[in-house]
Amino acid sequence: MRALAMYGTLASVGSLVLTALVAAPAGSAESAASPEARGTVLAAHRAAAAGIAFGACPASEGLPKHVRCGTVKVPLDYADPGGRQISLTVSRARAAGKPAARQGALVYNPGGPGASSMFFPMAGVLPEWKRIGAAYDLVGYAPRGVGRSAPLSCQKPSELVQAPSQAPTHPSFAYKEERKAQAKAYADGCARTAGSALRHYTSLNNARDLDVLRAALGEKKLTFMGASYGTYFGALYATLFPSHVRRMVFDSAVNPAPGQIWYRNNLDQSLAFEGRWKDFRTWVAKHDRTYRLGATPEAVQLSYEKARARLAREPAGGKVGPGQLQSALLSAGYYDDYWAMRATALSEYLKGNPKPLIEQASPRPESAKDDENSKAVYTAVECNDAPWPTEWWVWDRDNSLLAERAPFETWANAWMNLPCAYWSAPRQEPLDVGTRPGELPPTLILAAERDAATPYPGALELQRRLAGSALVTERDAGTHGIGGGGNKCVNGHLETYLLTGRTPVRRAQCAPHREPNPVSLDKRAVAKEPAPTV
Repeated sequence: MRALAMYGTLASVGSLVLTALVAAPAGSAESAASPEARGTVLAAHRAAAAGIAFGACPASEGLPKHVRCGTVKVPLDYADPGGRQISLTVSRARAAGKPAARQGALVYNPGGPGASSMFFPMAGVLPEWKRIGAAYDLVGYAPRGVGRSAPLSCQKPSELVQAPSQAPTHPSFAYKEERKAQAKAYADGCARTAGSALRHYTSLNNARDLDVLRAALGEKKLTFMGASYGTYFGALYATLFPSHVRRMVFDSAVNPAPGQIWYRNNLDQSLAFEGRWKDFRTWVAKHDRTYRLGATPEAVQLSYEKARARLAREPAGGKVGPGQLQSALLSAGYYDDYWAMRATALSEYLKGNPKPLIEQASPRPESAKDDENSKAVYTAVECNDAPWPTEWWVWDRDNSLLAERAPFETWANAWMNLPCAYWSAPRQEPLDVGTRPGELPPTLILAAERDAATPYPGALELQRRLAGSALVTERDAGTHGIGGGGNKCVNGHLETYLLTGRTPVRRAQCAPHREPNPVSLDKRAVAKEPAPTV
């Protein structure tokens, strides 16, 4: 990160302030007189004038030649737009169709907080995205703090991959004290490495950055698709800048109610993952002839507990303990593409072959730097965004009670977020997301009924708050992030909306996508993780 000189002369800054007061979006939830609102307009004006100089992407991005990369400068602090600037990395693939049919740029964010969409322009070659990629420039970017965009770090990457680890569902007093100390140390590490900049990694600033990116791309209005956490700061954007929205897709919506951000949302997530964990065990039991892990969900649970106990005594490959097993199986709660692989690994381990489990669950030193960066941004944004309980007894009470009903993810989720109890940077009060009828063009919400990462009530709440939005539900399915995935009905609604602006009736439903096919090492070798879906 580097500090840049003040932008322009005092005279030009003064003229831009006048522009800001005139150009602030009508009905914006952020007062046109606020320093941040003025700063956003100044930064957007500056970005529109500068544009983005796209060129060859750095080799480190691993992108094909048809994808071009550049940067856009944004203020670290929107209340001080002439102060320190940071550069966000941007990727783009030009619309592949006829120039006359081009509809502008489609910006995508995959969530997190802490995830990058620099890969997104590659989606245009996939069948599900081909028509969209013909009509739009596909634009990805790394939000502030992520990747090469003013990267944030809180600890040494080597500390993140230390293994094996335990994952008790009902932790002892001593274990809790150990994890509290780790959380305090992590929060201190974030404050030490980021310094005064730490407070500026927030969802509100991510929304403001999005408006500066819009301007830098030369777009008068934004076409945006956000998944998971991307739906939250997308909803903030719609609230702050409703007149700047062209089309918006919210895929797997975070519950944006202020009281949910973020402590309550994480408790709700832990409860929902118990249901997805049962979905996985039910599917494994259905295919007991393949996996031999049990013919009922309860029997599969016993197989899991047997593996946990064995790994606690003797970690597989010296690296995979109960914590790594739980983490690997948690991914099956997000994406049922993982079901067959994880069931095979568990089955083979209990039969005496630990190799698949070691391959799938071991920490990966080669990705430690990126993983540590993602965790740091996740923690900073969530801790900065809203008040959190600062007394340990509140965390202990709430998670102990919840673990009685939902033991699978509860405490692992609590430990992930516990640094927020000891956070030194100022906490914000969450913006009350919402728009009035007529403020926004029609927007589209996509949701899977059994999604655990962003439970379905969040989609209902977002629709209630965004006037004129339409909701498409994939019934009886739980994969997280469904746009452009394996459901043709969902993809049809997405494509129609992005290409024409038309939404279905206020609510539409799609049948679930097909369940995964069972595989085992006896039938087909499992070589690699499935590629992430866009």
